[in-house]
Amino acid sequence: MSTEIPTGPYDALPGAATDDGTLVIDLLDAAAAARPAATAVRDASGAWSYAELADASRTVAARLRGSQGVAPGDRVVLRLGNRREFVALYYGVLRAGAVAVPLNPELKAFVLHGVLADAAPAVVVLDPSETEPVREAVAACGARPVTPAELLDRPGPDADPDADADTNTVSGSDPDPGRPEADAIAQLIYTSGSTSAPKGVVCTHRQVVFAARAIARRLDYRPQDVVLAALPLSFDYGLYQLLLAAIGGSEVVLADAAAPVRVLTVLRECRVTVVPVVPSLAEMLCRLAARGTPPEHVRLFTNTGAALAGSTIEALRSGFPGAAVVAMYGITECKRVTIAEPDADRERPGSVGLPLDGTTVEVLDEQGRALPPGELGEIVVGGPHVMTGYWNAPEPTARRYRPDPHTGRIRLHTGDHGRLDADGHLYISGRLDDQFKRRGVRMSTPEIEAAALDVPGVRAAAALPPRDGLDLRLVVTGQDGLTAHQVIEGLEQRLEAAKVPASCRVLARMPLTPNGKTDRKALETDAH
Repeated sequence: MSTEIPTGPYDALPGAATDDGTLVIDLLDAAAAARPAATAVRDASGAWSYAELADASRTVAARLRGSQGVAPGDRVVLRLGNRREFVALYYGVLRAGAVAVPLNPELKAFVLHGVLADAAPAVVVLDPSETEPVREAVAACGARPVTPAELLDRPGPDADPDADADTNTVSGSDPDPGRPEADAIAQLIYTSGSTSAPKGVVCTHRQVVFAARAIARRLDYRPQDVVLAALPLSFDYGLYQLLLAAIGGSEVVLADAAAPVRVLTVLRECRVTVVPVVPSLAEMLCRLAARGTPPEHVRLFTNTGAALAGSTIEALRSGFPGAAVVAMYGITECKRVTIAEPDADRERPGSVGLPLDGTTVEVLDEQGRALPPGELGEIVVGGPHVMTGYWNAPEPTARRYRPDPHTGRIRLHTGDHGRLDADGHLYISGRLDDQFKRRGVRMSTPEIEAAALDVPGVRAAAALPPRDGLDLRLVVTGQDGLTAHQVIEGLEQRLEAAKVPASCRVLARMPLTPNGKTDRKALETDAH
């Protein structure tokens, strides 16, 4: 790594998950030892048990270290969709002592060039059907392109008997470099880049394991659970479902949210019990469930990435009777900040819950002083789950990861705005850069969007702040027949005049990023 990232000691507070030097791969191995025959992961092509998944990861690790020459600390990019092979490859990279870099296969070559140049991977795992521009991007960064089959498939009966030798030895010597340290880098998670070029968040084994265990203590995935993974595994919300399932001994069912009817079929056929959602997926499931008999086994919906509207939460409860909804707040830079109790919105509307055990959340003013309950400020997070920083980006790292002036411990300045109540429950108001002044009144895009979602017929809303000579604008999707005039009229009844957008557009569908969030860049581009 070409830049030094500042770190500082951070002892977990009482109640934290035990820090015993566990590596991420140990989570899989523990599950395989405890429940070897239990199904670990399933996709449209079949299923693997935990023992089979662990064995597949060993094959991947041996081939990476052997024929691919991957050394400890080398980056290995996984540019694959939600399929079983991704899971084996991810664990295999970690078992080899290398650094996993999951990338969404929807990432275009223009952006991919920059990400690959930044990560400087030794190997890029990609489908044989990848486009020529993608292959050119891989070649430009000097990485070796490898298909999943080259790392996973067993040789056939007519194959060269020496072809699979590197699963055990290379040139007569054991290629296993030994066990990594818990503070070794496990993965780089590239942020979605909704406001700038993607940055790689550096995540060590210790940090990832702490975060996964702390989340698991709250969500309580169980051996009988079947967890849907329809969100991209390149998105940390999707990726951590693998770890939470391993901790709980649960089964993960892989699906693609881009095929909505298939997702509902998967819920029914696989008897899914846990469904992680972002708003777009939740709204789609509600619409589909309303058309017929809803799946009856779902017990839990979790939500992070972007908050669910109150109407969507109620639609989930109506469409999936008996299922609880858990609101969470997190960002890639520390994975998860808070988790609410199931259905806590009924008592504390808008709350995203309490901090993870062993961590801290404070709300600070512009001078860095802690604010009392009820006052808005920047959300600042401390704890062993705070990741190391950004790969090759010392200036952004220094801005976001700063030492506590009193203890010297590194804290994450999230850039998000919120408040705590008297009991320590967190409420999010939006990004600091979502705030602006119009007609002398300070406001934020989330408050305008919340009001729009309260207008009958509106399903999704995105407020675009004034810039480049354009006034405040609103984009919505909604029921058939919804008009811009109806939306503006509804906002005039809900907001003070300065906060009512100058214009409104009604779209058939909201553009989304690969992670299922509203693509604000696309909306801004269309507005010009």
